[in-house]
Amino acid sequence: MMVEEELKSIGIQNSVIELGSVRLVNNISNTEREMLRANLLKSGLELLDDKRSILIEKIKNVVTEMIHHSDELPQLNYSEYISEKVGYDYTYLANIFSEVNGVTIQQFIIVNKIEKVKELILYNELNLTEISNKLHYSSVGHLSNQFKKVTGLTPSFFKQMKHKRHNVLENV
Repeated sequence: MMVEEELKSIGIQNSVIELGSVRLVNNISNTEREMLRANLLKSGLELLDDKRSILIEKIKNVVTEMIHHSDELPQLNYSEYISEKVGYDYTYLANIFSEVNGVTIQQFIIVNKIEKVKELILYNELNLTEISNKLHYSSVGHLSNQFKKVTGLTPSFFKQMKHKRHNVLENV
């Protein structure tokens, strides 16, 4: 609602507001664009108006949604899924993403998957085999190797650290 209020305060009509994007009814002037940019920044938001930034944000949103907010990862491979969701050829998206972010989409996916693994370990509802299956790892060993490469820790050690912190807090 924050974005909608900012648009109304400047007198800009919008047609559709979705997570991360706004489609305007009419073109806006440079003055209106700069006012909107400044007002959004005050609210901690950023106006992305170049095509590359918008595409990268869409890719990040698709990956985040895919890994963190859905119960089941897609059965398609990630490149097909992202390409389908964003509406562009994956090679084109991958080139722009890595050029701007300095990491590949695959590396971004891995980091997000490891964040999800950490979250699932902390919830302590699933064992490593179940986490591995849920996130479509080929094996627990593959998950563990990737986890260690990203965090510097094994999943087991990460879990032990959680228990130690919990015990310390209980004894305070």
